[in-house]
Amino acid sequence: MGRAEERRARQRGGHRAAPKRRRSAPEAGTAPEAGTASGAGSGAASGATAGGKPAKSLIRRIFTWKKILGTFFGTCLLLIAAFIGLYLYVDIPEGNAAAQQQSNVYKFSDGTILARSGKVNREIVDLSKVPRKVQLTFVAAENKSFYNDVGVDFKGTARGLLNTVAGKGKQGGSTITQQYVKNFYLNQDQTVTRKVKELVIALKVDREKSKDDILAGYINTSYYGRNAYGIQAAAQAYFHVDAEDLKVEQGAYLAALLQAPSQYDWAVATDAGKKLVTERWNYVLDNMVEEGWLPKAKRDAMHFPKIKEPKGAPGLEGQKGYLVELANQQLEKQLMAQQGLTQSQAENAVVEKGWTITLNIDRKKQAALERAVKSQLTSKLDKKKRKVDGDIQAGAVSVDPKTGKIVALYGGQDYYKHYYDNATRRDYQPASTFKPVILASALEQNATTQDGKPIAANTLYDGTSRRPVLDHGSKVGFAPPNEDDVSYDDITVQEAMNKSVNSVFAQMGVDVGMEKVMSTAGRLGMDTKGMQAVPAQTLGSMGASPLEMAGIYATFANHGYKVTPTIIKSAEIQGRSADIPDAVGGSVISRTAADTVTSVLTGVVDDGTAQTSVAGNPSRDGQQVAGKTGTSDENKSAWFTGYTPDLVTSVGLFGEDPKTKAHVSMRGATGLLKPPGRINGGGYPAQIWATYTFGVTDKASFDLNTTQGAAVEPTQTPTWTHTPTQTPSQTPTSEPPTSQSPTQSPSQSPSQSPTKSPTQTPTQTPTSKPPTTPTTEDPLDPDAELGQ
Repeated sequence: MGRAEERRARQRGGHRAAPKRRRSAPEAGTAPEAGTASGAGSGAASGATAGGKPAKSLIRRIFTWKKILGTFFGTCLLLIAAFIGLYLYVDIPEGNAAAQQQSNVYKFSDGTILARSGKVNREIVDLSKVPRKVQLTFVAAENKSFYNDVGVDFKGTARGLLNTVAGKGKQGGSTITQQYVKNFYLNQDQTVTRKVKELVIALKVDREKSKDDILAGYINTSYYGRNAYGIQAAAQAYFHVDAEDLKVEQGAYLAALLQAPSQYDWAVATDAGKKLVTERWNYVLDNMVEEGWLPKAKRDAMHFPKIKEPKGAPGLEGQKGYLVELANQQLEKQLMAQQGLTQSQAENAVVEKGWTITLNIDRKKQAALERAVKSQLTSKLDKKKRKVDGDIQAGAVSVDPKTGKIVALYGGQDYYKHYYDNATRRDYQPASTFKPVILASALEQNATTQDGKPIAANTLYDGTSRRPVLDHGSKVGFAPPNEDDVSYDDITVQEAMNKSVNSVFAQMGVDVGMEKVMSTAGRLGMDTKGMQAVPAQTLGSMGASPLEMAGIYATFANHGYKVTPTIIKSAEIQGRSADIPDAVGGSVISRTAADTVTSVLTGVVDDGTAQTSVAGNPSRDGQQVAGKTGTSDENKSAWFTGYTPDLVTSVGLFGEDPKTKAHVSMRGATGLLKPPGRINGGGYPAQIWATYTFGVTDKASFDLNTTQGAAVEPTQTPTWTHTPTQTPSQTPTSEPPTSQSPTQSPSQSPSQSPTKSPTQTPTQTPTSKPPTTPTTEDPLDPDAELGQ
């Protein structure tokens, strides 16, 4: 029986085996026979391989190169066929840019109409009216290959589609043709359907229209900010000239502006915004040189153009414009976060697009705030008599700390007269209104002085003016003066807050650690991006807005739960509602820390720099109040940010040259000529605050979870200990202490009898000595204050 027969027999169940063969070495050059050891081994290996073949064969049968390539090309053909179908199916629609411009309706919280903005500021101009090199600035800014491409950036569009599917939303790399199609034929929605339509229509438009027609459509439909649609309106809004009179450097600015109109508007841009638009402006001109459209010599001779002052849009006189502007900005921010729009796209999607936006603004509170500013400040300003009176700008924001709603806002005397919103501007120093943030950080971090004593309301510090700040014995190169250079001996944190003693809080900031202080400020709601964590920040030398400070103090009032003030109650368009997030978030500092800050700040009102204007106001009627004054260096700004249990309001006064917009001193304004003649935070800002607040709030008490501060009645005599003379953060540099100093919480039992009996009331704190240079209030000077 042959081998094949034997194998078939075994498969049929036969038992006949092949005869055994004698093992012998194979002859040289011949293969071993099947029965030899080598043959058996080979057979075993062959069997193992054979045993694994079914699995491998299955994978190979499914994933062959022919099938993979066939599937790939089949898919490509299907996509091509689908695209051809779409191309044939999708027609170029009628231009709807004008139809999209609808009135936005803005309402007070009770539903009554606040304002309606809907007159489109656009004048179409023929491309021949726009200088050729100005035309090219837009091509250089957005799409250098414009004159050679087919109207679509396939790579950028694919990236945009993938981002949309992934939920990221932001589109990358649209051509001028695509942007024109989006502006004129479609909308700003970030959906796959809209992006596919944009691609198809852009291809058709590029075939059916000339490049000049497309460019003309693009520059005439784009939104440039300042309520300006199209290049003619933009030329008038920013340079007060017609489009045909634009210079190349002016055109480059308008082209740069399209990336982020509000952020890049020079009149209201932050330092970061000015830097970005300047870089963008340079980028545009450099691209023109690179493309051979502008001689390098002319480019090098160009300077950034002077931007004209903006004018308010019709129908937005008085405070309306400020309220509408903030509502638009907050809605745009939401669309950017939720839909992934760029800033330019978000502005295009909001301004005059048919939104009905209901604000949180309370009509009665808004009217009361406006009356308070007029009665306490603007009625006393007379720029004909005093030039400085024309430099005074006021801003205020009022927030419900339990809900985060902005219930009233004052942006300036008139939106038409002062376009820049004083309520949201953050180019002035908040000064000593920042001191509570330092204390909050110390309490939150359980920080200690450099000799190991816990920082609390009754911890003693050296109040000597210009005292060098020390970091464990080493000078840090900072020795701030106190207000009017007044020096104090050992002084408690409570009294230092009452009198706004700079030297104490400068040392406290270093004790806590400035990185931790700035981190706390960020969590509370201050925009700390780019700020340096240096001791000078303890004086509030950074920029901040009344809106920002109102949010920080609202977080204190809300027991440490983050409050992000919002002006929008609801926003609807064509039956759809925008998602407005909760203005109150999670805890960012402990309740004990927040409540202790509130307790300490009641002392500023009852026994400190706000005593005359707030505590002594006849309308107070026993209302509990916490707050802090602030007066910046050279009297360029003055603040009072204060709160009751139900209402937080931040009021800021700013010195601004009406022509140059430079920061200037407010000294002598309203006729305050008697030295020092300055406007302090405890003067007009606190008076505005008190007149407004006591007229719109009901009497209520703070619910505080703390044993510290002026709002807490001490239950026991404070502990007094002898302070070592070498203690850097507590010992006066001018002389050794002459009395013992309290270092422990009043609730602890005394460890040593004091040399003299301290007196402490709910609104006062114990002091070991009176200040070495006493300060008194001039009853004839309503702005006199004890500190900063």
